[in-house]
Order: sequence, then C-alpha cells, then structure tokens
Amino acid sequence: MKVAELLVKCLEHEGVEYVFGVPGEENIDLMDAFRDSPIEFIVTRHEAGAAFMAGIYGRLTGKPGVCLATLGPGATNLLTGVANANMDLNPIIAITGQAGLYRQHKISHQYYDLVSVYDPVTKWSVQVKTPEIVPEVVRKAFQVATEPKSGAAHIDVPEDIANAEVEGSPLSLTSHAHVEANNEVVSEAAARIGRAKHPLILAGNGVTRANAAEAFRSFVKKTNIPVVHSFMGKGALSWKDELSLLTAGIGGNDYITCGFTEADLIIAVGFDMVEYAPESWNPDAKVPIMHIDTREAETDAHYPVALHVIGDIERNLQKLDQAFSPVDRDNEWVKGVRDKAFAELEAYENNDHFPVKPQKIVSDLRSVLQEQDIVVSDVGAHKMWLARMYHTFEPNTCLISNGLASMGVAVPGAIAAKMVYPERSVVAVCGDGSFQMTSAELETAQRLNLPIVILLWRDEGYGLIEWHQMKKFQRSSYIKFGNPDFLQLAGSYGFETIAVKESEALKPALEKAIALKKPVLIDCPVDYSENMKLTEKLGDIIC
Repeated sequence: MKVAELLVKCLEHEGVEYVFGVPGEENIDLMDAFRDSPIEFIVTRHEAGAAFMAGIYGRLTGKPGVCLATLGPGATNLLTGVANANMDLNPIIAITGQAGLYRQHKISHQYYDLVSVYDPVTKWSVQVKTPEIVPEVVRKAFQVATEPKSGAAHIDVPEDIANAEVEGSPLSLTSHAHVEANNEVVSEAAARIGRAKHPLILAGNGVTRANAAEAFRSFVKKTNIPVVHSFMGKGALSWKDELSLLTAGIGGNDYITCGFTEADLIIAVGFDMVEYAPESWNPDAKVPIMHIDTREAETDAHYPVALHVIGDIERNLQKLDQAFSPVDRDNEWVKGVRDKAFAELEAYENNDHFPVKPQKIVSDLRSVLQEQDIVVSDVGAHKMWLARMYHTFEPNTCLISNGLASMGVAVPGAIAAKMVYPERSVVAVCGDGSFQMTSAELETAQRLNLPIVILLWRDEGYGLIEWHQMKKFQRSSYIKFGNPDFLQLAGSYGFETIAVKESEALKPALEKAIALKKPVLIDCPVDYSENMKLTEKLGDIIC
C-alpha cells in the first residue's frame, strides 16, 4: 500500500472519528486515502478553524483531535490552533503535507522546515523520512499527546514519502501507567490539611482532564474546605455547593479571591499555572502550596510547594479522602462571599438598559441553559464576564481558552462540541472582533447541519483591549472598527438570525434560538461601560 494509506489505517486503529482540515497539493495522497476510510474528513474554511475544532474535540473526549493542512501557508495557518490546544493542554495531532525530500536542501516553493516551526508549540514534532516508520510515528504521537500533561504532537509527511510503497500494520495500543503517591506522602498531606486553620482549594482544569470530578467532590466534602476555580477548572464543584467560591482570575481584589488573603495552606488540585499566575493570588509568596497533580509544579517564586502529591489525580484524591480525619471549620465567611456574588448576578435579571449590560446577558444565558448544556467562550471582554459570572454545575460546560487564549476559538469550538454532544444545546459566545476571525466556519456548521447558537456581543471594537487601555492610560487608542450587517452575513450562510433591539428581548431570543434546533445567530449590542465600573468596584473591595 501507499504510505498515505498506512497512515490512515493507523489513525483508524487509534479510534479516530474525524479529521478536520483543508486539502492541498502536497497532501492529496492522504485525501484520497480518506475516501476509503470510515474516518470522516471535515472540510473547514480555514486551517486555524480546523485546529480549534480538533482542540475542543480533544478537550471534551480526552482523545486526540486530529487536524490536517498542506505545507507552507496551510501549515502556518494551522499553527495558531495547534499552539492554542497545546497551551490549554488539549490532546491534538496535527498532520502537515510537505515538499518532497528531494527539494528540502534548498530554497523551494512553499517550503519551510515545519518540524522546527512546530517544535516550540508542541510536545513532539517529527517528519516521516522513511516509509517503514509510519506505525511507530503515529503510535508515539498519540502516546505523547495523551500522556500527562496532554497536548499537541505534529507529524510532517513529505509528498514523495506519502506516495511511496510500503508494507506494515498499526502497532498495538498501549495505556499509560497509573502512578500514585506512596502512603507516606498521603499521610503527610492528610496531616498538613488537618493542621491548617484556613486551607483553601484551587481547582484547575486537571480535575476535568483526569475525569476526577466525583473523587474531587468527595474529597471536598470530607475535608470541608472551600474551593476556588480557575477559568478552565469551572465545574469541578457545582456552583450550588455551599463550599464553592466560584471562579477567580479576572484580576483585582474580587470577593472570590478574598479567600487567598486569609489562607494558611493552598491545595492546588490539577492546577495549570499557565492560566492564572501565582503572583496574582500569592503576591508575597508566603502561603505554602500543596500541589496535587500528575507532574511536579513549574518553578515559580510565588508558588512555594511545601508538598507534592504526584500521580493519578483521581486515585490520590481517593487515598487522601480515606486518610483524612474530619475537623470542624468555620466557613461562615464563604456564605458571605457567595451571597455577594449571587446578589450581583441577580441584580441584573430585570435590567432594562440598552445596549444590554454584560451582567444581564450572562444572567439570561444561565437561566435559559440546562446543567449539561455547553457554552464555548471566545476571547475578549465577554470572556471575563463569563468567567466571573456564568456559574456551572459540571466540568466542561463552560469552555474557556485561557492558556494561549487565541481569538476565534468559539465558533469552531462550538462546532466540535456539538459533534461530540449532539443531544446538548451548544452556544458560542463571541465578541464582534473574535467572531470575524473565524466566521467563515458558519458555512461548515450549516453544511454539517449542526444547530449551534452564536450569541454575538457587539460593541464595534476590541473591548478587552480598550478595558486595559482605560485602566492604564484613562484613554483608548486604535480599537474601533466597522462591522458588516451580521444578520445578512449569517443569513447568507443559511443561519436563522435574531436581532436584539431591547434588553427584555434577549431571554426570549435565546429560548427561541435553542428551540429552533437550527444554526442561529443572535446579534446583541453590549454596553461595555460596565468594564470600568467593575474595575472600580474591585478596587474598593476590602477582604
């Protein structure tokens, strides 16, 4: 068979359902091989969109999403989405077509050394230089992408290699070893927790990656310790739980971050430092950290680890649960923090100001969606409001990219989420800046008949950048732009469209959009004057 055919058979053997991508001249052998495969090739309208889809697929399933591009501009377009997945620790395999080996020694049409280009943004980047190594390369790529902590692997396939004849078959699948902390470490951890007067748990995305939510919740109940979530750790504990301190990370002295100032031990569970710098919540580096994760912590002056509990997160939490003797704790202050946070959200339920206040948009969205429904946030000012005020019941129901945090992730991400969970409602929350970066994928959603809802927060500018400018300089610069008629644009792709023209119309619009079971775009003007009001409010909070 051809190398391309063997590579596709190896992907089949790994359980790949979809490959997202854009065809090109140098990967036509692979494209032809997919014709005879049960793997469904999803043609996207831009390579970045393909990688965003693969990344969200990987995040939701735990299996690597696969994306494909041709050489040169196709591969460099793909790069952003691959880097985004890698920094968010989502498992992903990127496959690129490449110039033939015979012309790689010189300057050549569309040729770049893609192994070197991808090396900084992946866990492993390799070129297939001989036909026989394909099974090893594919098996290793999947192994590297899924081993803790998960991320990206890249396979570069020269066109002359793809067309070469080869004999071979996929390698047997292997599972990762489940390592757990020894009993002495667990006993010491339980003793430290027992001695702490004001411990605080910081829950990261690793809880979700490890499928450890049930063990985590049992551990929280047993230890009676309040929990703060990172943006990507949302849902580790239900927002209804009386020990949930909701989500921190927006910056400033929020109600929710007040717990850090009084803590004498911070228990970081599955916490990924990339999304919430320790300097922000442990500025004096005086609070000791208990690091419960699959790997030892990154070295950081503001993250003084007193004890590592390394290995399978679920199993180590279970062992800690069993080893810990309950103690009484005064958690009355937690109720005060929760009451303030919920009062702020509830205060905007009936707000009639137009353009619509961010708090009102979040309140209406939360009231309409069910516990298991999925919100995919793009990057912009709306992300900060969702992170702070969209409260979750379960993990992976509010997807926020907060590693690389690339704009444009929401529409492709919503497409992937709907493919993984067709029975759930899926809403992409976008700003008008981020939406236009991948809006061509509306055609992909329509072609695949995926009834996603796009909730567009329109303010005619880069709202998050303006927020930062106003905080630092008290004036903004170069953040405004023009917009198309979004209703006509989405309608031309076959989307149903709804224009929100008064604040009271938003909730009915969301209800209608979900009930239609069709692709829908809601155009909602937003009043971002609330950004600076929030900044002033955070500055006035005294813990």
